[in-house]
Amino acid sequence: MTDDPPNPALLPAGLRDLLPPDAETEASAVEALMDVFAAHGYQRVKPPLLEFEDGLLAGSGAAVAEQTFRLMDPDSQRMMGLRADTTPQVARIAATRLINAPRPLRLSYAGQCLRVRGSQLDPDRQIAQAGIELIGHDSPDADAEIILVAAEALAAIGLSRISFDLTLPMLAPAMMDAAGISGAARTALARALDRKDAAEVAAHGGVLAPVLTELLLASGPADRALATLRAAELGVVGGALAARLADAVAAIRTRNQTLRLTVDPVEFRGFRYENGVSVSIFAPGKHEVLGRGGRYICGDGEPATGLTLYPDAILRVAPKREARTRVFIPVGSSQARAAALRREGFATVAALAATSDDLAEAARVGCTHVLNNGTVHPLGHPLGHPLGAADRC
Repeated sequence: MTDDPPNPALLPAGLRDLLPPDAETEASAVEALMDVFAAHGYQRVKPPLLEFEDGLLAGSGAAVAEQTFRLMDPDSQRMMGLRADTTPQVARIAATRLINAPRPLRLSYAGQCLRVRGSQLDPDRQIAQAGIELIGHDSPDADAEIILVAAEALAAIGLSRISFDLTLPMLAPAMMDAAGISGAARTALARALDRKDAAEVAAHGGVLAPVLTELLLASGPADRALATLRAAELGVVGGALAARLADAVAAIRTRNQTLRLTVDPVEFRGFRYENGVSVSIFAPGKHEVLGRGGRYICGDGEPATGLTLYPDAILRVAPKREARTRVFIPVGSSQARAAALRREGFATVAALAATSDDLAEAARVGCTHVLNNGTVHPLGHPLGHPLGAADRC
């Protein structure tokens, strides 16, 4: 037993400080993503971190109710929720504040979310999100657009070798509904599909066992999976879902022939509000999800689709983004020259007092270069050696 006070740096499980230069790296990556979204006509919205619980958890928000922190508003005495996902908030804005805006409505967002618990693979509870929502249009071209825009955004931060795994979250449930599979049998079959266990699918699938096993084994490159879906007996609803997926793939390939597309026909994980073609994004050889999205219903029945990227996960697999070159500005240096360096993309660190050794002070405050007589010099070189093109890279 100890009476020592708790370490003030200790944070709750799943929460962490982001320090230099990582915080700046994340911010610049998010803005690079948002610039691509804006270039495609997606207008930025900024929903509040907290909302009244009854509004936050209405509609698609009900899917994240178990992950939502709740607290009492001392002003109104009403319960509030702290967002666990931004998509339901954007859907609320579209259905209320922007109800009369022309459709299709293209919105983008970036911000932090907080969840009650992390997962085994991702213990973080505070999660950065950057995403787009296309509201008011139901077509394969809309499904394709969010994937293509996301691919372009990821390429902007150096991630071009990525895989888009397309799924139909409603396919397996629709087939089970049509076959009358319910209760314990449905639970066991859903668990077997979730675990990708072909033997258990065969054991619990009943009349669906042959086709579900075939679909399970077809998971992989899009062409093979789509061929299996076309040949399978899926019923009316399942057949319509499979046809929509094929049309979305065709729409993607019309605009981008090189994008790596895979299909998992019986995957149904993700947010429960997704009801059409959905997608998860992976980097080759990595199991971490870089983004996730899909079709859903906005408000009282408006069709919508969207995709959320996870900057924390993306930066773990993306090429390292170089921090700004830091230049030490001694007392008495030209402020006009320092301003010009900032316009050129350098970070300038101004001395607040004269020093006896500018090079040593520059190194102490984390600079790699120093301004001397109007010229920038790298540390470790004589002051007569100016910053060249190679030094600026």
